[in-house]
Amino acid sequence: MQPWPGSPYPLGATYDGAGTNFALFSEAATAVDLCLFDDTGKEERVRLTEVDGFVHHAYLLNVNPGQKYGYRVHGAYQPEHGPRCNPAKLLLDPYAKAVAGVVDWDESVFGYDFGDPESRNDADSSGHTMLGVVVNPFFDWANDRAPNIPYNESVIYEAHVRGLTMRHPDIPEDMRGTYAGLAHPAMIDYFDTLGITAIELMPVHQFLHDHGLLQRELRNYWGYNTIAYFAPHDEYASRRGAGGQVQEFKAMVRTLHEAGIEVILDVVYNHTAEGNHLGPTLSMRGIDNEAYYRLVEDDKRYYMDYTGTGNSLNVRNPHTLQLIMDSLRYWVLDMHVDGFRFDLASTLAREFYDVDRLSTFFDLVQQDPVISQVKLIAEPWDVGPGGYQVGNFPPLWTEWNGKFRDTVRDFWRGEPATLGEFASRITGSSDLYQDDGRRPHASINFVTAHDGFTLNDLVSYSEKHNEANGENNRDGANDNRSWNCGAEGPTDDEKINELRARQRRNLIATLLLSQGVPMLLAGDELGRTQQGNNNAYCQDNELSWVDWSLLRQNGELVDFTSAVVDLRESHPVFRRRRFFQGRPIRKNDELRDIAWFTPAGEEMSEQDWESGFGRAIMVFLNGDGIADLDRRGEHVRDDSFMMCFNAHDGDISMRLPNGDYGTEWSVVLDTETGEVFSDSGGGVIVGVVTGDQITAVRTIPAGETLTVPARSLIVLQRTGVAE
Repeated sequence: MQPWPGSPYPLGATYDGAGTNFALFSEAATAVDLCLFDDTGKEERVRLTEVDGFVHHAYLLNVNPGQKYGYRVHGAYQPEHGPRCNPAKLLLDPYAKAVAGVVDWDESVFGYDFGDPESRNDADSSGHTMLGVVVNPFFDWANDRAPNIPYNESVIYEAHVRGLTMRHPDIPEDMRGTYAGLAHPAMIDYFDTLGITAIELMPVHQFLHDHGLLQRELRNYWGYNTIAYFAPHDEYASRRGAGGQVQEFKAMVRTLHEAGIEVILDVVYNHTAEGNHLGPTLSMRGIDNEAYYRLVEDDKRYYMDYTGTGNSLNVRNPHTLQLIMDSLRYWVLDMHVDGFRFDLASTLAREFYDVDRLSTFFDLVQQDPVISQVKLIAEPWDVGPGGYQVGNFPPLWTEWNGKFRDTVRDFWRGEPATLGEFASRITGSSDLYQDDGRRPHASINFVTAHDGFTLNDLVSYSEKHNEANGENNRDGANDNRSWNCGAEGPTDDEKINELRARQRRNLIATLLLSQGVPMLLAGDELGRTQQGNNNAYCQDNELSWVDWSLLRQNGELVDFTSAVVDLRESHPVFRRRRFFQGRPIRKNDELRDIAWFTPAGEEMSEQDWESGFGRAIMVFLNGDGIADLDRRGEHVRDDSFMMCFNAHDGDISMRLPNGDYGTEWSVVLDTETGEVFSDSGGGVIVGVVTGDQITAVRTIPAGETLTVPARSLIVLQRTGVAE
């Protein structure tokens, strides 16, 4: 096969309709062999003799989509100084857009002989590792358009491609657990019923199943073990082989966009699956170890680890930064995704040692005309020194608000002295985001996520139960801020089960009616359980998969969740674009945009905030001409609401404030009964319809008392105003 010179850009394998251009960066290489494989596994090597700016490249005519390939890199093997080149190791292209095969963890994929980490292993790893696949870049996107939903109107649903549909009875078996299954009409109808606007997918970049897990007959279910940043994970495709996963992923995005749903990817640019110095040589380690990884300066055999996974990507190197930025742009421009959630994002800010808020990565994102325009969500921590950075990311970014999670959990389980912080969290965490010009939507609010208890388990277990992971229950967080409501795990005690159901509703309602962007964990609205496992990263089985039979058992919780989402969507006062200011909306107004009251109906004083009674409070949200503009620039007007929180273990009588705030109030949400009343659109509240029965709306005059049951939330809508 006679190669043409080709081009050093773009990196990776790029098919143009006649042939394929191959380009690989390696400053460490003295020579690079492109290895092409046929369906029998026969290998043909092509030396890439053209080198520009450390990019080795060639163009091969008639190399078409479906062609499997890898690289062999010649160069120095001196681990103590950094380089680990060894042409015996077949290497995966970091820019591969599809991957075929698996790593079988044969000794040949390691750079050393087992039992002797200082040795050099020259066994050929071909046949024991993965290969890149040339893909067809052409796809009929039809009239695909990004939904472009404003942050403050977003409701995010965190889900796992496989786990979401593996047990869905209305999805054909061969489509369950796949991209196609996620875009099945049954799922689209469910998303529409629930009212979500975006689905945040746990990692879909090609990842590995750790050897240790496979030995325990487990798998890397969560997928935070990336090996190829451009390739959709092949196990999630119903049409596997020859790069079909790329076409199927695109079809999924197109279908979700048609339904008005955005696609956000959970991405892991902080480390790779090659692990520490004892890990395998599969890709970047053998291509250019020093460029791609942070190495210990005093002894470059070892890797800096800010992630707890063995290595950290070297974001100080321009080629590593290019890899990340090229990957992000590819997923936006070629795969049409709408945003990213960055796993352990603080690691990307470690340009030197400390987390640097103005690191090069964030500068590049800020000025990039493509990436800067999509949703950017940071998991604002890592395991390194000073890694907890909630509230410290640049203005363009939003953040998983871990303080919201912790505070809301503490409040509803009755922990004392959290009232002031609770008030801050449910109003958008201005203490974290206002000073640098950000808005309430900078706070991605969540109570549960994939990492930790499900919502059901949060109110059913006080301790983790991770024995199924095979680590003697040592893994997973010990501080869960959970409460079992009186019994550990499942119980027949009716009162405990009623309390748990109420607590689930409390947490869902608080999440969805707080300022900021709510994120709901898939299956929480169904009451999904992991039997107390708070670290199900390796449980690719029914423990982690969503149990759709719960739709019949817990249908009322789904209805409640959907109704609260609808309440949020119908009333901009629950999703303001700007923070509350605590002052009148207009010059001559008497009422402020927000006001806080004690259960006695008196405005909270500074002494009240510091009293530590902290388990019950009322908050008035003024919707009469919100100091906001909608997307068309028009002044937003809404109804006003009073939210009555009682996290105490007994009922509390709350006196509604005087008529200045409203002469009559109507109950629109009650977590004790599970009722949510809807607005017909003309300001007239209608009752809950059950069959032919309509539950009447309760109305309370100003100055009267309202009994708020133990551990419950009542939301009142103003239906009477003084003349």
